[in-house]
Amino acid sequence: MPTNMISKVFEKAVLPLDVAPAVKITASRTSVRRNPNMEKLRNGYLFPEISMRREAHQKKYPDAKVISLGIGDTTEPIPSIITSAMAEYSLALSTPEGYQGYGPEKGQKSLRKAIAEKIYPNMGITDTEVFISDGAQCDIARLQMLFGRDVTIAVQDPTFPGYVDTGVIMGQTGGAGESGRYAGIEYMRCAPENAFFPDLATVPRTDVIFFCSPNNPTGHAASRDQLRQLVDFARGNGSIVVFDSAYSSYVSGDQLPRSIYEIPGAREVAIEISSFSKFAGFTGVRLGWAVVPDELLYADGTSVARDFDRVVCTTFNGASSVAQVGGLACLETEEGREAVRRVVAKYKENTRVLVDTFSALGKEVYGGDDSPYVWVRFPGQRSWDVFGEILEKTHVITVPGSGFGPGGEGFIRVSAFNSKEKVVEACARLTSFLA
Repeated sequence: MPTNMISKVFEKAVLPLDVAPAVKITASRTSVRRNPNMEKLRNGYLFPEISMRREAHQKKYPDAKVISLGIGDTTEPIPSIITSAMAEYSLALSTPEGYQGYGPEKGQKSLRKAIAEKIYPNMGITDTEVFISDGAQCDIARLQMLFGRDVTIAVQDPTFPGYVDTGVIMGQTGGAGESGRYAGIEYMRCAPENAFFPDLATVPRTDVIFFCSPNNPTGHAASRDQLRQLVDFARGNGSIVVFDSAYSSYVSGDQLPRSIYEIPGAREVAIEISSFSKFAGFTGVRLGWAVVPDELLYADGTSVARDFDRVVCTTFNGASSVAQVGGLACLETEEGREAVRRVVAKYKENTRVLVDTFSALGKEVYGGDDSPYVWVRFPGQRSWDVFGEILEKTHVITVPGSGFGPGGEGFIRVSAFNSKEKVVEACARLTSFLA
């Protein structure tokens, strides 16, 4: 609408002074009490905080060419064999024959079957045990809703912050101390000094154990023996392991397990969550899954899968049908599987450049072999200070390790998710600054 027309509309809307109602507008509050658990959260969520700092930096240096090696957002285009399948399906939605509305809340059977057969071959996983979702992070929240407020939880330290923050919001924890640790959460130290795997003999029993491998942020992939210890620990304590395998496609070779279900007994104690985000570039498309085996039971013998199905059907109308067609295209043919392997290979090449750069600078470098993340130690320095100095001097975004928990203090996480050209340029800037 032209500006002059808008002005005329507003002129007509203004009442004469003698008839205009005398309304005093004041700030008001409802009578609804704030969720007290929200008050426990110490800071804003890590990644939006980094985005705000990047925005502030860009305002300070408007001509700077900022390179992000921070938030784990993929940058490579989705392979055309996948997008063409999604486009064809989308166009068919415009026809009476091709239109589809709501689908099954657990996801299309064809995709669930493909995940069971291609991701979990010879592990005994069936399509009925697979729940399709809009991503692993959403599944974390649904699982926390499933478990409720009265469970105790353990996490790796450092760890992906979503496990902790959802636990706080659910009311599973007390407040945070000076160290940043929340009362009621068992922090399992995972550091270079213990090969990034906790000494389980010293870990108190908890109801739920969140465990990510390959780990975000350290990049460490647990060995078969380490996962066997974890499964045995959970079975001995009657605990449930929530195993996050979102980065399993980055595992090199066949020696390291990609799934916890490669370990005998895991079906009795473990839920696995995963995602198409990091291997197929679906960070924006949104598609993931959870596996809840039939053998997994509560203390009273009730099926965990049955309750999770109830949560899913109550809170979720199912993943996008377009996204599910794309997911199926990733898995059902060798051509699709090879296309996503090539995408992963590009990011793994970037990790080699990052590892070589920091190693040449004499830094302690971890990860990178089986993960898109490189974990770099800066002894005697605080993570946010290192983050700030690198951003100020090089215009490169990283992630402060302390954002992943107290065990991450003194480290930064550097992501391989960018083009080879920008990763090389970022490494040149880092070398100039840190040499």
